[in-house]
Amino acid sequence: MSGRLQGPLAGVRVIDLTSVLMGPYATQIFADLGADVVKVEAPDGDTTRYLPPGPDPARGGMFLNVNRGKRSLALDLKQPAARDALLKLIEGADVFVHSMRPGAIRRLGLDYPALHAINPRLVYANLYGFGREGPYRDYPAYDDIVQAASGLVDLQARLSEGRPTYLGTVVADKVAGLTGTYAILAALFARTRTGEGQEVEVPMFETLVSFTMIEHLCGALFDPPQGPPEYPRVTATARRPYATQDGFIGVMIYNDKHWRSFFQALGDPEWTLDPMFASMRSRTENIGTVLTKLAEVMRERTTDEWLALLRAAEVPAMAIATLSDLLHDPHLEATGFWNERESEFGRLRFPGIPTRFSATPGAIGDPGPALGADSRAILAEAGLAPAAIDALLASGAARAPA
Repeated sequence: MSGRLQGPLAGVRVIDLTSVLMGPYATQIFADLGADVVKVEAPDGDTTRYLPPGPDPARGGMFLNVNRGKRSLALDLKQPAARDALLKLIEGADVFVHSMRPGAIRRLGLDYPALHAINPRLVYANLYGFGREGPYRDYPAYDDIVQAASGLVDLQARLSEGRPTYLGTVVADKVAGLTGTYAILAALFARTRTGEGQEVEVPMFETLVSFTMIEHLCGALFDPPQGPPEYPRVTATARRPYATQDGFIGVMIYNDKHWRSFFQALGDPEWTLDPMFASMRSRTENIGTVLTKLAEVMRERTTDEWLALLRAAEVPAMAIATLSDLLHDPHLEATGFWNERESEFGRLRFPGIPTRFSATPGAIGDPGPALGADSRAILAEAGLAPAAIDALLASGAARAPA
């Protein structure tokens, strides 16, 4: 498989018991960067397999993308023989990552103490909804639930006339997945110095609260508080793409240099002498009025006219792109971002790896595998004899395509 043979993580083996999106996104990054990711699935497979569209009812587009570069091992872990086979595989693994609630993984006999006993060098990662020390630990968690619990939905409501809305992307899953990736990599780095693995916990809720509060803790950072937990600039109701004469535009006039350049580009109209525009502090304290004034000015020209003027002034600005626009974006095309290839499903387009490595570049692997497509090969790598593999398949403890 192309994605496993090169990259900074070549030689790292990841046993992946995650499903849906948070965990699979984390392990997709490992696969893109060269790790051998073994996706362990129940006999009916990851539920995202069945999300349309796609010509294969068991491999929809989302599954093919987020599970690219991985190999599939289908096991019924409720059967002791399947669990024993997995333990053999774990003996030689570097990383074990799961997205089950603590009680469920413990009942399978696959909690950290059990696996540490057979492989002390193993980095063991728990990716789940809520930290296991708190009262929410047994609550089920999906992206919408964590968006609601983490303050994001309330923040969106402030920009939607008080009506709560979710973000138009599964931000909780993906931020937690990225956090899981860097946490596992940090534990692998620590192992190079200590020789020992360790257990890592990545709860979605705590991760998204941390993510949200980076800028929004604000005045509540202090004791006693010097203001509410809110960064006013990003919650101002006037903070939105500006309407132009013929469309909309994203503009970020942020620091003092930007404002001076913007005023000069406009010919320094009289309103720019208002002291509320004089400094970062005065603009922040009057952010609603400042943004409302900008909205009025932006209606005076077309989008293209503003882009030309603002770029000449080195003020950050971009037109509003649709998802379809991104498929043909000239910058993405010039940087080779989109990765196109022929497959059994015809021609596919994958998002590229956004990071670049000068000496050990990663590569996009093959589309997400068929359920159990690699079961025989992986079980053989774990040291099982052909007869034992046949017995696992015959009993239903393992599954492979006919």
